[in-house]
Formats: sequence, C-alpha cells, structure tokens
Amino acid sequence: MERALQDQLKTWRRFLHQRPETGFEEVNTSDYVANILRTLGMEVHRGIGRTGLVANLTVGDGKRAIGLRADMDALNIAEQAPSREYASRTAGKMHACGHDGHMSMILGAARLLAERRDFNGTVRFIFQPAEEHGRGAKAMMADGLFERFPVAAIFGAHNMPGMRAGTFATRPGGIMASEDNFVIHIKGRGTHAARPHMGVDPIVIASQIVLALQTVVSRTLDPSLPAVISCTEFITDGIRNVIPSNVIIKGDTRSYSREVQALLETRMREVCEGICRTHGADCRFEYTHEFAPTVNSAEFVDVAVRAAGNVAGADSVDANVQPMMISEDFGAFLQAVPGNFIFIGNGESAEKGGTPLHNATYDFNDDILLTGAQYFAEIVRLELPAG
Repeated sequence: MERALQDQLKTWRRFLHQRPETGFEEVNTSDYVANILRTLGMEVHRGIGRTGLVANLTVGDGKRAIGLRADMDALNIAEQAPSREYASRTAGKMHACGHDGHMSMILGAARLLAERRDFNGTVRFIFQPAEEHGRGAKAMMADGLFERFPVAAIFGAHNMPGMRAGTFATRPGGIMASEDNFVIHIKGRGTHAARPHMGVDPIVIASQIVLALQTVVSRTLDPSLPAVISCTEFITDGIRNVIPSNVIIKGDTRSYSREVQALLETRMREVCEGICRTHGADCRFEYTHEFAPTVNSAEFVDVAVRAAGNVAGADSVDANVQPMMISEDFGAFLQAVPGNFIFIGNGESAEKGGTPLHNATYDFNDDILLTGAQYFAEIVRLELPAG
C-alpha cells in the first residue's frame, strides 16, 4: 500500500514539475489537481482567488472542520538540469521552491483520508495560487474563503533544504518574518561632474541614507526584537561625467510583529526625509506590506508536533526551531484563523534535497512525499477524532 502510494505521489509531483505556472496563471495546475480530487470522490470549488480551489471531504456527523493548505505557483527561473528527465517544459519557469511537492503531499493526504475515513468532521483541502509574491492568500480570502468554507484551524508545511530528509521543525509564535518593501525617491539637481557645487548631488545624499538606515535596527529597536533592513537596488539617471538629478533606492525589511513593522516604517521615513531636507533635496518615501509574519498558535503547534512524532518519531521533531527571516504567504491565513506551519526536511546533501530554494538546479526530494502525506493525514486524525 505504502509503495503504491509513494509511486503515485512521485508521478503526480513530476507531472506538475514539468508544467510550472506562475502566480494567478495556474489554470492547468488547478485543472490537474481538481481532477484528482474529484476522482477521490470530493466536491471541488474552483475560481477562489482566481485560480485557487477548495475540496471538501466529510466523514461522520462531526461539525468541526480544519484546512490543509498547499501552494501551487512556480517561479520565473529557467531550470538548469539538462539531465533531469522530468525537467520543466516551460521556458523560463520552474518549480524552484517545491510547490509541486507540497501539492502532491496534500493530494496524498486526501487519498489516504478518502480511503481510510478514520476521522469525524470535514477536511478542506485548500490549493492556493500566487504564494511567491504574497498575493494569493489575500485573493482567496477576498473571495470569501473562510466565510464559505469555515475552519477551526489551518495547517501548512514547506520543504527545507539543509534539514535532514523527513524530519520536522516548528515553533510557537513567529516562525517566519513579514516582508515589507520600500522605495525611496531622491530628487536633487543634476550638474556637470566637474562642477558639483552647481547642483544638489543625490548620490551623496542617497549614500548617507543607506548608511543611516543601518542604525534604525541597531539604535531604535529593542535588541530582543529581530528585524532586518536591506537596501537591494540603487538606481540613478546619471552618466560618467554627469551628476544625476534622481536616485531611487529599493529594498525590503523583515520582522515578526505589526508593532515592529510600524516602527521601521516611521523611523525610515523620518531618516530619509530628514537627510534630504538637510541637503536641499526632495524625498518621496513609499512603504508597502507584502507578507504578513507567520505566527503559529501554541495549541496547534502541540498538535503538529504530536502528528509529526507519530509519523517520523519524536527524535525527528524540533518543537522550538529558531525563527527564520524568510517570508510565507501562509502568514495571511494565520491572521484570520489559528493554525500551524511546519518545515519538513528536504535533505542535507546537494545531490539529494540540499540544493537551496529558488536555485535553478533545485529539486524537491521525492523520498519525503509519503512522509508529508502521512503527516497531514495524522493531523486530521488527531484534530477530528473518530468515534
């Protein structure tokens, strides 16, 4: 039975890997997933958050429902794996984050639960589009996801290269950070490079801003509260012998609470506007919230740890993993309903699951598919006990 399911999961995963689709374009992916779920006897609801879907499985007379979520989108990365027989067939796109594996694990859990029927209540299998850019969860909720399909809790997972294959790691509270983006527009006055006194040099001003922003975390924030400010782009309209009129600085910030997000935005705006005002330049500061922090509920961390231990053994579960500054759209769901997010080890060696996420040679480790499917099925068994 397990060997047959493992083979099926591998077939599903590799089919999806060959046919990647990016955010809100997951039409064929959604078709494929929906057909499998219907074959398993489930009612499937399409077009939630554009390309998202929900499938329901009810057993017994229990009124409680929980959600199991998988992300569907790929990345705009050209796969560099010429010897990989199931490599992407779509130029410039690939599943470089393992969402093909996440979908297959949830489909595997759906098959296990449909066959065993060893729970009492309703499971909602939630397939979310557009996770990579933090738009899909909000789109599904804007379409009434939790009003139409209410859940007492929601559970998700992500594979993690560098962790031993098939092990688990989670924690109560913040496990992944928010991501906020910023754009700083500095308008000076361009001039000849040999006559700098005739202008207002935005490069010098912008350089001071980049350096000053590094003090926001170190000198404004409580040292016990983690945060990161990264300037990642520096764009000018100057040339070799021309001091520009305009500089644009772009970047992002990471943190774990709304209070810290608000503090970062306020202090960054004050620093940028203050430095520009000192030098006689104009400043326009833009700050947008892209990803909510992923904050686990302690009650459901306990459930996830028990489920993972039942599947992989207690020694293979870290119940208090160090938080990571990466971001995950699942955090938006956790702002609406309680739940848990967990990491599943993808492997430690580059040859077997250890290649980093978002790398052109990355591949999901098929050896953990069955473990992931069993984990999600065990969550349901614990949360919706039969009898």
